Amino acid sequence: MNDVKTKMGIQTWPTSERPRERLLQQGPEAVSDAQLLAILLRVGRQDSSAVQVAMELLQRLGGLQGLSNRSLEELCAIPGVGPAKAAQILAAVELGKRTLAAPLTTGVRVGSSRDLFQHYYPLLRDLRHEIFKIVLLDAKHRVIRDMTISKGSLTVNIVHPREVFNIAVRESAAAVIVLHNHPSGNPEPSPEDYALTDRLVTAGDILGIRVLDHLVIGDGSYMSFADKGLIASS
Repeated sequence: MNDVKTKMGIQTWPTSERPRERLLQQGPEAVSDAQLLAILLRVGRQDSSAVQVAMELLQRLGGLQGLSNRSLEELCAIPGVGPAKAAQILAAVELGKRTLAAPLTTGVRVGSSRDLFQHYYPLLRDLRHEIFKIVLLDAKHRVIRDMTISKGSLTVNIVHPREVFNIAVRESAAAVIVLHNHPSGNPEPSPEDYALTDRLVTAGDILGIRVLDHLVIGDGSYMSFADKGLIASS
C-alpha cells in the first residue's frame, strides 16, 4: 500500500482494500497488524487515515507487544488518538490477555503452581510495575476469589501482612496463595520476597489461615516457594 493511499481517507479506497471489508471477506488472518488496529480506531486524523495513525502507533510503541503495557496517557500522546480510541485499544489488549489466561474459576480446586502460572502469566507478563495478588481458598483449597493487594513501582512493592489477612478473614478463607510479578523478567525472589513470605506464613499460622504458596512470576517462567520446599506442605 503506497504512502499517498495510506494518508487518504479509508472511505476513498477500493472496497477490497479497506481493513474492515478485507477482514469480513478474507478473515482476520488476512489483515495486517496496522489494519487490525485501524479497525479499532475507525477514523484517523485530518492529514492521515486510520491505517496511518495505526502504523505510527506501532512504530512509536514497539509493535503489538509495545501496546500491551502502555497507559492511557501514553496512547493519547499519539496524534489522532484521544481518550475514546485509547480506551478501545486498552480494552482489546485486555480481552486478548484474558483469552490467553487459563480459567481460574470459583469453586475449582487449585491443582498446582503451574495452574496458577498459566492463569496469571498472560495477565501480568507485560506490566512495568509489580502487582501483588492473593488467591483466597476454602477448607478444601477451592478458589473463593482473587484480589489485588497492591500495585508497586518498577522495583518496589510494599505489602503488609495486615492487608493480606484482613481480606482473608473478611472472606472467610481457610488458606491463601500469594503471588506477584517481577517486571525485570527474572523470577528469582529478592531478599525482600523471602522476608515477606516468612512474615506472611507466621501471621497466617497465628490466625489459622495457611499460606500454601508464594509465586514469583517472571518472563516465561516462575518460582514457587512451596515447590522449592520453602513453605511447609500440608
